[in-house]
Amino acid sequence: MLDVGGGSGRIGELILDQGASHYVDVDLSDSMLELARQRLERFDNGRVTLIQGDFLRAAIPGSYEVILALGYFDYIENAPAHVRGMRELIAPGGSVVASFPRWTWTKGPIRKLRYEVINNCPIYDYTRDGLVDLFTGFTKVEIRSGKSGFLARATT
Repeated sequence: MLDVGGGSGRIGELILDQGASHYVDVDLSDSMLELARQRLERFDNGRVTLIQGDFLRAAIPGSYEVILALGYFDYIENAPAHVRGMRELIAPGGSVVASFPRWTWTKGPIRKLRYEVINNCPIYDYTRDGLVDLFTGFTKVEIRSGKSGFLARATT
């Protein structure tokens, strides 16, 4: 399993507890990966790989049955390039599982103020139709709506 933007390894811990043979966390933040290292050290018998760097530029070995990108696309300007990068790393029959925020009048203005205005961090919102287009080229795409976004599963 590859966790893109997996940060502190919280999801990785759950996945490894359930018997995953190998977990790879690629993240930009050294401090988040240090938290992951501490959290996942009990599994570190060759089952954990932590990679610091930009997903599109990092050397990520192998192919993966599952690629997670949860809370990742909120901050990604060029989502199509990232989805293409994930598609290149997915094993035949494997799936990308990703979350995507959507604009809502209850959370949208607050998120915009908090991230873009105060912290100078652009954020992105998605639509169902935009996600269908984003995952063009996958064999099967499932999109589930939630209160503040979507969960997509795209299978090769």
